[in-house]
Amino acid sequence: MTGLSAKKLGLWSGVGLVIANMIGAGVLTAPGFQAMDLAPKYILFAWVVGGIAALSGARAYAAVAHAIPRSGGEYRYLSTLWHPLLGYIAGFTSLLVGFSQPVALDAQLVGYYTTTLGLDLDWRIPTVAVIVLVTLLHSINLRASRSGQNVLVAVKFTLVVGFVTVGLIAGHNTWPTWVPEASKAGLPTAPFFGALVFIAFCYSGWNAAIYASEEFTNPRRDVPRAMMIGCAIVSVLYLLVNWVFVANLTPAHFGAWISGDHDRVTLGHFLMKDLIGGSGAKLMSAFMIVALLAAASAMTMIGPRVYAAMARDGYLPKIFAGKDDKPPVWSVLLQGAIAVTVAMTTSFIKAISTVGTVLTLMAALTVLGVFKLQFAPKDKDAEKPGLVAVIAATIFVVLSAWMLYFAFTSPKLNSTTFPVIGKVSAPLVWLVFIALVSIGYATWVKVRQPPRAS
Repeated sequence: MTGLSAKKLGLWSGVGLVIANMIGAGVLTAPGFQAMDLAPKYILFAWVVGGIAALSGARAYAAVAHAIPRSGGEYRYLSTLWHPLLGYIAGFTSLLVGFSQPVALDAQLVGYYTTTLGLDLDWRIPTVAVIVLVTLLHSINLRASRSGQNVLVAVKFTLVVGFVTVGLIAGHNTWPTWVPEASKAGLPTAPFFGALVFIAFCYSGWNAAIYASEEFTNPRRDVPRAMMIGCAIVSVLYLLVNWVFVANLTPAHFGAWISGDHDRVTLGHFLMKDLIGGSGAKLMSAFMIVALLAAASAMTMIGPRVYAAMARDGYLPKIFAGKDDKPPVWSVLLQGAIAVTVAMTTSFIKAISTVGTVLTLMAALTVLGVFKLQFAPKDKDAEKPGLVAVIAATIFVVLSAWMLYFAFTSPKLNSTTFPVIGKVSAPLVWLVFIALVSIGYATWVKVRQPPRAS
């Protein structure tokens, strides 16, 4: 194998990679918007549904990862299971949306949180600094990349558990009685499915281990386990975080937060200041900076593995492939450059809906491959995914279809604003994107494969 051949990732490194990718600012932000329309029981139910979708996706992906134990994520899986064009589209989606945008958003939030620590800095300075820092970390060598990532994950996990512990001990733990107006007549379906779109973004990252499959000592065993264990841990933590919020805050608190209290950027800031004072809010800022650094670092570590795989297959210039036992430096630099551009030009909330929708679509297409492996395998003697994987795939595809239908029909989520042009339909944007990438694929294949001699 050319490219990245040092197999030094074990099960718990994979679990840490999954946790680092999943936990970010979303879980400390989304419940505030959800509480405007959803009662506590519906908020918690939405996060349970999101967790079921993520766990079902992880179980289905585990079957695909076992059948195709190679790096590259959806690019590799869709190319192998369906067609190289679909993998090519997935690869460019990873580059432009799946990884570059989340790295940019995490860096943006670090920039915002530094202002809550009393630092008189323009948010753009720490934003760019974060992207440059994680890009350099994962460009040096594989050992520095993994060691730095492991440290960040350990600190991040400790801080999340600490936040939940403080909330459970110092806060209220009785069932909340507040109910927003929209939920008094029962479950409001539009806000509920809208919440699931944002929750999908918060849960994204459960498949992180697949992007570096070839760097695991035993990919067939450890990649599936890492996804399942990491996803299960985060699902429990997410429910606990949401319980702390709904048990201690009311719609009045959420409304005050949404109105723009810039000293307490997330709900976590709001809660910690109420529970343990001003020092709690500053501690929350420090926690968020570490958490976001870990997430940006994890995505900078695994995203370039997709582009490296594409380059090794001949779908990108060879310079992006990397060398044995070294990071794919040019792929890392490419993603970093795109992330800086996105961070300087894209709004946070609008990008969340875009990323959540696109990642759900790519994951659903991959999970459909479980049915092909089960019912129409190329190799009749190959081990089939089994009934549990098929059930998990069915659950994930059905839930994803509901979320995607709402995302593409909701007035709040189905448009994108461009400079000069104005608002454009999100489905139209993606149709144009797919058309352009398809043209690029056809052109690249034609150039790369000279015509046969007559």
